[in-house]
Amino acid sequence: MYTQIRFILFMLCTLSVQCVCAQSTPKIRQLEKERNELHQRISESETLLRSTGKDVKSQLDNLALITGQIDERRRYLSSIQKDVNAIQQEINRLENELKVLDTDLQLKRERYEKSLKYLHRNSTIQEKLMFIFSADNLSQMYRRLRYVRQYADFQRLKGEEIKSKLSEIEAKKKVTEESYEAKVALLKHQESEKKKLELQEAERKKMLSSMQNKQRQLKKELEKQRKAANKLNAEIDRLIAIEIEAARKRAEEERRRKEQAKKQSGSEVKKPTEKMEEYSIDDSDRKLSGTFERNKGRLPIPVTGPYVIVGRYGQYQVEGLRNVRLDNKGIDIKAKPGAMARTIYDGEVTAVFQYNGLANVLVRHGSYISVYCNLESVIVKQGSQLKARDVLGQIKTDADGNTVLHFQLRKEKEKLNPELWITR
Repeated sequence: MYTQIRFILFMLCTLSVQCVCAQSTPKIRQLEKERNELHQRISESETLLRSTGKDVKSQLDNLALITGQIDERRRYLSSIQKDVNAIQQEINRLENELKVLDTDLQLKRERYEKSLKYLHRNSTIQEKLMFIFSADNLSQMYRRLRYVRQYADFQRLKGEEIKSKLSEIEAKKKVTEESYEAKVALLKHQESEKKKLELQEAERKKMLSSMQNKQRQLKKELEKQRKAANKLNAEIDRLIAIEIEAARKRAEEERRRKEQAKKQSGSEVKKPTEKMEEYSIDDSDRKLSGTFERNKGRLPIPVTGPYVIVGRYGQYQVEGLRNVRLDNKGIDIKAKPGAMARTIYDGEVTAVFQYNGLANVLVRHGSYISVYCNLESVIVKQGSQLKARDVLGQIKTDADGNTVLHFQLRKEKEKLNPELWITR
């Protein structure tokens, strides 16, 4: 019996140590994994080609790239600080648990010491035999004999409890030390990344300085880009309006079929009280829209390989340049030459059209439509059924080595910020 008790206590001790380690180290490992993935992406983005031309367009491209890389590194530094704070919270938790364990151990030791003193005072065989044989009857003698045995087992159990608690404390200390080491290493890495950020910001400042004296050329180039963007957006809007009307007709036809089926079955047909606009999508589109919405913030980046977002969504002033304000209906993603555009979610290709000699693709995901522009070649066609991450075609690389996908996201006619939907 004693051997069984020892085995059970040993297993409990082992499990408690494993649980202590499992509570903390996986958390640190997960933080490290996420951080490494982000750092790898930043490292890969630094390999992207940079224009060597001295003209305004090349300088604008370079400025956009370095600005995107700076934004990525700032995000990375922010994630490092969050991880440092998370590790410190973990250390605080472990230290509090250590205090509780130490207090519990001290209490067990005090009780064990008292019981040992009592046992020492009544430890001789003669005393135990006298205690047993001084019983009034056999029943009492048996109970006293059992008591003596149980008390001996109790002492051994108390000793094992102390050993178990000591093992638990040692395991907790080890995890705490690992957390400290992880924090120290992370702080050193943070300092290294801050220095890299300072160098990038200095390079950006130098670029801005060289562009200050080219305001006329800069304005001319931006006006050229703005006109091209307006024409492209007008064509996208036209095609989306056509698709919305087609979806409305499909939904209206579905409603008519349901009403007809009810009439034939003899059921009472209720007159619809909803506005016609509410029938903009049918049941299958509505289901796809719901699953698309639930993946907000987790959709894949629409390019293969390393990338940097070089054009943000919406209207914003270019920091460091006077009177330079941009208006982007989507985002611009710089990738490596040869990179492919890929769809962000399951859907159907609703349009493939040419503009300025380049291909553009619209993919419908229920009420949502994703737009992929600046493709050199396309391997899909109108009506193609796609799964998330399916390749659409190759992104165009210009004469300066820039490979940039212009990406938009709409909910019917409403323009959305793609950065809020894709995973970063």
